[in-house]
Amino acid sequence: MIKTLILSFSFLFIIEIYPQSQPESFELPGDKNFISKTTASNPTSNSILDIVTIEDQVWLGTSRGVSVSFNRGFSWTNFYGSSPFGDDNISALAYNKYDGSIWAATATSVPGPGGGNVPKGTGLKFTTDGGATWTAVPQPVDHPDSSVIIFGENVLSVLPITVAEQNLTYDIAFTTNAVWITSFAGGTRRSTNMGQTWQRIILPTDSLNSISPSDSLSERDKCISPTAGNFCSTGWLNYRAFSVVAANDSTVYVGTANGINKTTNAFAQNPSWIKYNHQNQNQPISGNFITALGYNLFNNTIWASSWKAEDANEFYAISYSANGGNIWKTALNEERGHNFGFKNADVIALTDNGAFRSLSQGRTWILPNNIVDKESGVELTTSIFYSAASDDEYVWLGSNDGLARIIETSAYNGDWKVYFASQPLKSEEETYCYPNPFSPRQEQLKIKYSTGGAEAEVTIRIFDFGMNYIRTIIQNASRNRTLEGAPEFWDGLDDNGNYLPNGVYIYRVDINDEEPLFGKIIYMQ
Repeated sequence: MIKTLILSFSFLFIIEIYPQSQPESFELPGDKNFISKTTASNPTSNSILDIVTIEDQVWLGTSRGVSVSFNRGFSWTNFYGSSPFGDDNISALAYNKYDGSIWAATATSVPGPGGGNVPKGTGLKFTTDGGATWTAVPQPVDHPDSSVIIFGENVLSVLPITVAEQNLTYDIAFTTNAVWITSFAGGTRRSTNMGQTWQRIILPTDSLNSISPSDSLSERDKCISPTAGNFCSTGWLNYRAFSVVAANDSTVYVGTANGINKTTNAFAQNPSWIKYNHQNQNQPISGNFITALGYNLFNNTIWASSWKAEDANEFYAISYSANGGNIWKTALNEERGHNFGFKNADVIALTDNGAFRSLSQGRTWILPNNIVDKESGVELTTSIFYSAASDDEYVWLGSNDGLARIIETSAYNGDWKVYFASQPLKSEEETYCYPNPFSPRQEQLKIKYSTGGAEAEVTIRIFDFGMNYIRTIIQNASRNRTLEGAPEFWDGLDDNGNYLPNGVYIYRVDINDEEPLFGKIIYMQ
């Protein structure tokens, strides 16, 4: 499930040590404003990477740790800042249906050797008691001397991954007694003892379409490294792993920078694999860079976010198969997917341009209409979505700027609730805006204010520093805002739809006939 994401402040996951044409960087989403409380009416973050629903429970993996609701979103418990999460970001979240545990992979940013920051995996955390206690598992790394793997008749030379830098976990899956992870530098790994030890999984090299312990491999295919260098003369894209999903106890799919790998004997000590990519099938996936996988148990379909990699004939799209990967179809051409969610036979593909939903197995797609909270009036204005899930009552959508829940009368029709995390106001006489400085070409400005929890008529206008009128955001709008309430949004344009010169601007908030509130905006394109 996932993963191209932003981690702010700006935790840019630039893939420096393993260059590849597309994509050039992988990021974790982040937001600059969050609630620091342990329990709250909202999650701690507005960047929702993964969603897991289990009956009344809703688990979120976010840029500010894990959040959970045990009552379908009416209140939240947030683990940000608590042990063992600290202030790390969540790069993957998954539910193990076999033992009821919840697993989260975490990551942070550290200074790189050449300047700037690089991503660092900080391990996995799991709970078997609904978050009451958590067990921390270190990021899997290798001993410097563990450079040989016996694979059937073959003795393989394998580059040891000895550090957690550039080695973070992007996805997690489960079979009966095993945890599977995909990590960029660390490749695909499996643990049968709850993360105490990890086995490196041998996949086909780029020059092979399949691999089995009974094969007799060439010397070139016996040297395993994600990149060419002193250890191996050739680096294998198929060892740069980003996504994993289990269809059942024996069938596991792994998405890499060279395609989709499938095993039907996942329980074996050394599973055999077949690889599907754009070059080796008549009806192939659209592109070899597999940023996300989803498996719909309702109708046994496999879905892939297949990005363009190195071949000029590849393209960005959603690829899907109803027969286990033998034949692929493509949809949403040129969309860059991040994740998948399902409601019965419906599939939801999360992209930069919306939460596309198909009721017809990929033939046609719809987008939600305006996502507006009927009670608070707050609107989810972003088009970038990262996650989706459903339960018996709701469909949930996670974006880069908030979480939404809908009770449906039909697909995407019904009443929305929008959850929005921000720092509470200190008093009813206070207002603030963020991000500040504000860059209108990157995101919208958010303006916080309170009506004291009562209905009021609110007008918000923008002026330049000389108090010359620029734009009215809302006028005499009926609002009910608490100190923790949702903000209003400004896209940075004037009344004529134009961007403004860089500088300092003023906003004015009029609430009924009370004294107006003023705030300052630093505007930078």
